[in-house]
Amino acid sequence: MSIIHSNLFTHSNLAQMKASFNEAKPYKHLVIDDIILPEMAEQIFAAFPKEEVFNKRYKGVNEFKAEGSNFEDFPEVFTQLKEAFHSPEWCKIMSEITGIDALFSVPDALGGGLHQGGNGSFLDIHIDFNIHADRGIHRRINLLVFFNKDWKEEYGGHTELWNADMSNLDKKVFPAFNRCLIFETNEISYHGYAAITVPENVSRKSFYAYYYTELREDAAKYHDTVFKARPTDSLAKKTFTPLKEGAKNFIKRQLRNLGITFK
Repeated sequence: MSIIHSNLFTHSNLAQMKASFNEAKPYKHLVIDDIILPEMAEQIFAAFPKEEVFNKRYKGVNEFKAEGSNFEDFPEVFTQLKEAFHSPEWCKIMSEITGIDALFSVPDALGGGLHQGGNGSFLDIHIDFNIHADRGIHRRINLLVFFNKDWKEEYGGHTELWNADMSNLDKKVFPAFNRCLIFETNEISYHGYAAITVPENVSRKSFYAYYYTELREDAAKYHDTVFKARPTDSLAKKTFTPLKEGAKNFIKRQLRNLGITFK
């Protein structure tokens, strides 16, 4: 864990983090600042790949961003970053903070990668897929580390945490440089970010890691990402989004039953 600021995770600090995580609303989450050693955070920011290098681009009704899990195309420091947050030592810390035993990550695109979005980038409010498409394991925790140096309030890009019935935005997390957001992924963990307004050559940058347990008997039925319209969205988006998401998840469930999966 040479990249992670391990001095933050003393026994007493872990106890406080666990209490904060479990008490947080609208669902369990925790914000940790300066999680990466300062010199390494600076190195990661300076070396952050251009969007063109990323292997996935999303531009649709509900999202506009780039995602990359092709670490072989990134500078070496990003492999170090991924390995640190996938290490057994870190997974044990995640279990201590969240109270979820035996958390682990996976080495594929559904385990870790980078996100980036330029001017106009957005990710509508959603809950995440709940079961790994290939491995049949249960997704339990998301971790995001932001690398947005000198980010301004007027740029937007705050991670929004909505309540269970999507009637209220309960909390906004500013995507500050070297800030980590950890939250439980479940059937009410609605989150996303509104369209950003940034100058040319500025983008919203983050690293993601997902943590799993073996599939629980009481896990919800398999579903992919489920987007929801905000109360303030247009009537067109409020009408189209549930139709699109219902059809998408129905088709993916049927294909999954036939042994066909998509990442």
